[in-house]
Amino acid sequence: MESARSRVRLGRCKTGMKPRPFVLLLTILALCLTNPHPAPAWGPTAHDIVNTWAIQILPPEIRSFFENNRQFLVEHANDPDELANTDRYERMRSYLYLDKYGVFPYPNLPHRYEQAKEKFGSWRINRDGTLPWQIGEFSLRLTKAMKAGNWEEVKLDAAALAHYVADAHDPLHTTQNSDGQLTQQKGLSGRFDIHLFDRFSKFFIMHPEKAEKIDDPTEYAFQTCLASNVWVNLIIWSDLRARESLTDYNDEYYDRFYNQVGPTVVHEINAAAHDAGSYWYTAWLNAGRPQLPGR
Repeated sequence: MESARSRVRLGRCKTGMKPRPFVLLLTILALCLTNPHPAPAWGPTAHDIVNTWAIQILPPEIRSFFENNRQFLVEHANDPDELANTDRYERMRSYLYLDKYGVFPYPNLPHRYEQAKEKFGSWRINRDGTLPWQIGEFSLRLTKAMKAGNWEEVKLDAAALAHYVADAHDPLHTTQNSDGQLTQQKGLSGRFDIHLFDRFSKFFIMHPEKAEKIDDPTEYAFQTCLASNVWVNLIIWSDLRARESLTDYNDEYYDRFYNQVGPTVVHEINAAAHDAGSYWYTAWLNAGRPQLPGR
């Protein structure tokens, strides 16, 4: 019941509001024609790791609340992915296809939502992803929930916010070639985002830095996406090299692939845990440092 309730709440952001019928039809058509099956981001294992380690880097003033709700935060770490199974608009909130906007560092894309919408139109902004704005919205939602003392909402928003923050650290969620479909490497997202974690996550060395205040949650999210985007070519190239002379994506392939991209994966997961904790800490600070309950 709790999970279902959280899935309903996730979509209530201004960048994800349902448009009018005519605009809705155009948006659906555009999404179907240009990106029929967006690949999922980090799999469940990755999100569990991020939420678990984000708790460890919190300052003492708020750590006990999150520690006491560890199981809840981990159980709800993948709520947005579950929502995407029933809400056609949820998927677009978990990616930003930067390469739809020119060349790195994509100066043509305004980082303010209203400016981006005015320049490119709502249909294109939604089609190409709203992840940084979603993070900014959920940072504000978490702040408001903390200020209001709505602790059940705080837990749900904190879990969802950490999920979106982790998505911003997935390089494949910053490119339109998110599943390798444009370079004849279909299934790349599953190999990179899910299978590598299932095979090698127990060997990750986790040492995320302590949480710190984020001055501009939305802009910070954009910078995170840009930093992640730097790794896209490495991942695509490494996937091709790892498959050389092989007839299948077997154990040898995954050993080769991990040897080449493992440091990137570990770096981004550590950074995701740091940022998730930092967003939680920032929301608490912006809420006026309220006294958190024991549970």
